[in-house]
Amino acid sequence: MTLPHRRQLLQFAAGAAALPAMLRIARAQAYPSRPVRWVVGFAPGGGYDTVARLMGQWLQERLGQPFVIENRPGAATNIATEAVVRAAPDGYTLLLIGSTNAINATFYPKLNFNFIHDIAPVAGITTQPQVMLGGPSLSAKTISEVIAYAKANPGKVNVASPGVGAVSHLAGELFKSMAGVNLQNVPFGGNSPALTALLGGQVEISFASLPSAVEFIRTGKVKGLGVTTRTRSDVLPEVPSISEFVPGYDVVSWYGVGAPKGTPVEIIEKINNEVNAGVIDAKMKARLADLGGTPFVMSPAELSKFIAEDTEKWAKLIREADIKRQ
Repeated sequence: MTLPHRRQLLQFAAGAAALPAMLRIARAQAYPSRPVRWVVGFAPGGGYDTVARLMGQWLQERLGQPFVIENRPGAATNIATEAVVRAAPDGYTLLLIGSTNAINATFYPKLNFNFIHDIAPVAGITTQPQVMLGGPSLSAKTISEVIAYAKANPGKVNVASPGVGAVSHLAGELFKSMAGVNLQNVPFGGNSPALTALLGGQVEISFASLPSAVEFIRTGKVKGLGVTTRTRSDVLPEVPSISEFVPGYDVVSWYGVGAPKGTPVEIIEKINNEVNAGVIDAKMKARLADLGGTPFVMSPAELSKFIAEDTEKWAKLIREADIKRQ
């Protein structure tokens, strides 16, 4: 082989080797070239839906294509999750993921998908605490007093939850386990009826999402006994963290973006960069703060690790407390 021919062959080989990378860059630059479907596993108007619409608007403005929110409620987000698992992994179908998905991995033992395996983590959006509330019928004013009363009256303190398997319910179960108390769970069909029961004195305590409870606390209709995150919330800085009384206690509700497994890495990274820019933007940060949320900035790899740890945390509690669907 002559030297010129050898050089031509090496140049061709080098070009061929670089072609996949060039194609990936071109694909990322072209994305999105049409509307993106963002599936949400709850009905319009709730926390999940609100977060998706806020971030969807941001992504639409940044990327120049509509991010269309598709609400597919039912089976605690499992219907929506399965729809995305079966969608083409091309970046044009996304899933709003969150704490519920991590819980469902164990709470629903016979799903048609494996959340950790079949959904690619893309980006975190926001985290927010749950809050432990005391109703008018509860004489205790602090968590220490609640624990003392519950230990003196095992099984006689009723705790409202939005339903068995909800993050608010499991926040209560984790409190029971770590505080060593016997509280009676009373499930309702959502945050609103659970809060109504608390206000009406039918139950003494409730664990609820912060956005649903904040005005009741501010107006004095219920006692804000403690937030479930390790630190206090900027929304209610006067309400202590439960961990101040029960060391190590920590429950956080989180929201993020997922995509079907096999979605191109360069597209995942592009969405991740834009979402991360969104959650630290001053206006978006303020809007999320109104919901009791704080920015949840993570790389796809960091989010994957977080989801695995959160899933195992809830799996351990569900197994040890023998929590089953009703």
